[in-house]
Amino acid sequence: MRHRTLTGLAAALLLISASAAAPALAAGPVLTARIVQTSVWNTGYGAEVVVAAGGQQSFGFNADGAGLPSGCTVDGLPCAGGPAPTSPIPSSPTPSPSRSPGPSPSPTEPTGTVVDVSTADQLDAALVEALPGQTIRLAAGEYHGPFLIRRPGTAGRPITLTGPRTSVLVNDGPSGAAPPCPVPTTGWDPGYGLWVFAAPYWNLTGFTVRDAKKGVVIDGSPHVVVDGLHVHHTDEEGVHFRRSSADGVIRDSIVEHTGLTQPGYGEGVYIGSAGSNWGCHGNSDGVDRSDRVQVIGNRIGPYVSAEHIDVKEGTFDGVIRANTFDGRGISGRNSADSWVDVKGIGYTIDDNTGTFATPGTFANGYETHNPTSTPAFANGCGNVWRANTADLGGVGAYAIRVTSTSKCAGNPNVVYASNSVRNATAGLTNIAVTP
Repeated sequence: MRHRTLTGLAAALLLISASAAAPALAAGPVLTARIVQTSVWNTGYGAEVVVAAGGQQSFGFNADGAGLPSGCTVDGLPCAGGPAPTSPIPSSPTPSPSRSPGPSPSPTEPTGTVVDVSTADQLDAALVEALPGQTIRLAAGEYHGPFLIRRPGTAGRPITLTGPRTSVLVNDGPSGAAPPCPVPTTGWDPGYGLWVFAAPYWNLTGFTVRDAKKGVVIDGSPHVVVDGLHVHHTDEEGVHFRRSSADGVIRDSIVEHTGLTQPGYGEGVYIGSAGSNWGCHGNSDGVDRSDRVQVIGNRIGPYVSAEHIDVKEGTFDGVIRANTFDGRGISGRNSADSWVDVKGIGYTIDDNTGTFATPGTFANGYETHNPTSTPAFANGCGNVWRANTADLGGVGAYAIRVTSTSKCAGNPNVVYASNSVRNATAGLTNIAVTP
């Protein structure tokens, strides 16, 4: 840590100690302090300083560099509190996408305490008792059970669930009688690997979810960040932003081997809900408005049996950037025959790389469709493609196929000349290219 940061920290400690010990400092108990890392990122970390003397006071700080403060004193005496952790929170092990992810939002680093868990029961308890700013840190190992998040974080103090790739969440369900619509219900396990329900501002970083009916399901929970997860071997979709889970992010993650038992519903990343499901999931004036979801720098596929990214009608203004799509294993079931199907509005789709090779059923790299379930919206319109690279394996027709221009006359889709295609049976796109 830099010297100027240490100086500020020492001054803060002295101020707290003076207020805690006054007025009879000499006769009072000896103050102690301990410094605990609460989060770690590439260029620094967050920590909490706890000063104790009968009661205790604490404050948090962010620091540049990796070292903990040294030479800490309170009232001129050494900070003789409990030792700092010997190992920091692990940084998320992330795949290296073929292209730079570009700018993406960075979640506010948590500033609360760290809760270490190593068993399924401990994880359940930590999720039930989670507080804003807290970090729940998974030890390596398998955690079996239905894991449900219902405690909200805040914009300034999100809650973080983190662990290495060798921390694996597995759901052996489903079981019990399901309610008419998926909501947490006593005695029912939906089979989801991790379910975030009405719990905004969570960061999910680094760990693995596998062998579940669905991988990660985010319901009614805006501002959830999925960062560096590995989601694989799911019966249906891998990661789903649903019930108006707006402003979410999935980045630097791997999603593969989805749709093992329901190939037509084995999407890699699923944004929103089909209009036919708004009776359950249409919680924003009857519509699932999972708007502004960003899918950045991920590797999706192979053996994602439906679309790698399915963008549903009624959602707006998302970003699909710098992802790598491996189309091997696309099933063609339920019209799933492209990397990305855009039924939403105003999406930016740029700098992605897609390939296809057998086995699989493949029609086009990117497609738009125009469902009429929301007459007030021009679904499948106003989307933009730039600098995407497509190899259709000699099977696919167009890199980008726009289903209708007439339905989007007032908000057209735009395909720029910076996109490129190889091994296509028809060409780059079926609409005029914008220079």
